Amino acid sequence: MRKFHHMGLPTDEVQPNETYVPATKVWVTEVDAHPYKVEFLRYESDSPVTGPLRDLPHIAFETDDIHRELEGQEVIQEPFVPMEGLTVAFIVKDGAVFEFMQFG
Repeated sequence: MRKFHHMGLPTDEVQPNETYVPATKVWVTEVDAHPYKVEFLRYESDSPVTGPLRDLPHIAFETDDIHRELEGQEVIQEPFVPMEGLTVAFIVKDGAVFEFMQFG
């Protein structure tokens, strides 16, 4: 199973209702608050997130098997748990960044 979840866009501008994620030093917006499922990401200058994950937009999909999605791919962020009940990982494919999200 793979289902569209959101599109993530880096920004330098403060957005309404941002939430701070201390581990990655990034401010994020709520996907469900945007009519087109857009998540804005505003990184602190000393954020540990670097490279394409920080510099490029990403498209995110919900999956039921995150490890299957990563097989044979160029993984740029190994699976991690940003909040209880959610595991995410990122890959680069054809110059684009993809996020896979597994709930539960």
